[in-house]
Amino acid sequence: MSLTHFRIGSRMSFQNKELRLPLTPLSFQLLLAIADKHRHGYGIVKEIELATDGAMKPATGAVYLAIQRMVDEGLICNEAAPGDVAVDERRRYYGLTELGRRTAAAEATRLAGLVGAAVRKRLVGGGVFDNLND
Repeated sequence: MSLTHFRIGSRMSFQNKELRLPLTPLSFQLLLAIADKHRHGYGIVKEIELATDGAMKPATGAVYLAIQRMVDEGLICNEAAPGDVAVDERRRYYGLTELGRRTAAAEATRLAGLVGAAVRKRLVGGGVFDNLND
């Protein structure tokens, strides 16, 4: 798998048949929620709420539908790694596959390019965005 990205003016474009970009906000947040450790469904919901300071409060049903779709697409797996979490036998734990990790990284890069464009257009700025003007 090779991710080809190239600049067109001030835009970053991505071409890859294996990665389905752009991701929906819920799909991207779900991948971020399990990027650092395996989590069960409710833990994923809580991590998304925490990461977005409550701006996203996904419904449990929507999360489980997204999880199932992403398992089917090979982005996540439902096998907890040994020692990754204190496993509760009644719950399924989800983690990133290699494809899921590459997809999340590509989406983060795509979004960073969009933020960079917003900085260059002076729509946002200051602080952490200063280094995106390059």
